[in-house]
Amino acid sequence: MFRSIARLLPLLACAIAPFSAMAQGPANTLQRIQETHSITLGVREAAWPFSFLDDKKAPAGYSVDLCLAAVDEIKRTLKLKELDVKYKVVSGTERIPKLEAGEIDLECGSTTNTKARQDRVAFSNTVFVAGIRVLVPKGVKMDVLQDLAGLPVAVSKGTTSEKLLTQLAVNEVKMQLKVFASDTEAYKAFQDGTVRAYANDDSLLLGMAAKNKAADKVELSKFVLSVEPYAIMMRKGDTELGAVVDRTLNRLFSSRDIDPLYKKWFATEQFNLPMARLSRESFSRPNKEPGVAMILGYSI
Repeated sequence: MFRSIARLLPLLACAIAPFSAMAQGPANTLQRIQETHSITLGVREAAWPFSFLDDKKAPAGYSVDLCLAAVDEIKRTLKLKELDVKYKVVSGTERIPKLEAGEIDLECGSTTNTKARQDRVAFSNTVFVAGIRVLVPKGVKMDVLQDLAGLPVAVSKGTTSEKLLTQLAVNEVKMQLKVFASDTEAYKAFQDGTVRAYANDDSLLLGMAAKNKAADKVELSKFVLSVEPYAIMMRKGDTELGAVVDRTLNRLFSSRDIDPLYKKWFATEQFNLPMARLSRESFSRPNKEPGVAMILGYSI
């Protein structure tokens, strides 16, 4: 009998090994980067001007530049002569699963740090603060939340806007909520008149309007539904990588090198978005505070 058990032990060890590896927590991404000399950044297709593909289909944007600054710091920290930067386009619904699966190492987009997301991923210090508002054609009254009553309203799948507006549509105002697979599809429905309003982060809404040369034809709601602190996203428990990313950001903030970078993307002929007070305060006092809904009893 004991000989039979002895023969089974190697098989049991093989069976248990994968579960033991899983129990050890996330891999050290910096160690893998040092071994492979490569890093993969998750980017968005059309989150302009934060993260998008330019006319040559190359990743660009404010958040992409911040990630590339972190990549330079990673390269210095690991004393690598070369560090291959790869890119993978992710959607709102894909970004967290692909990060967890190891398909990307950093997500460089327009992702809000929320308490719910903190259960699955980690965030850098805040890099920008937006707020959920509603885009409507110029002249359409949108002073209070109740002005949405009866209107077809677009939201993008996998966003904080979808989460919050879904709650509000049930309990606060009877709007006709329509969920689209991407920001691009939601904005197109708004342009085409399929929907009358489009709820999303104000910075993204203004960016889409500017990109489509429609800034003079639309306006934002007077009400703001949330505070949305954007951050670079990484795997939960990846503390060494997080320390390098935050060190990079804090250096940009303290040296004020963040100012010309901000102006590069937000103070152009095509798009002019002055730095908001909450963004400025986040640069002066780096933090990881999660976003909140502005209406008590609701979450993002």
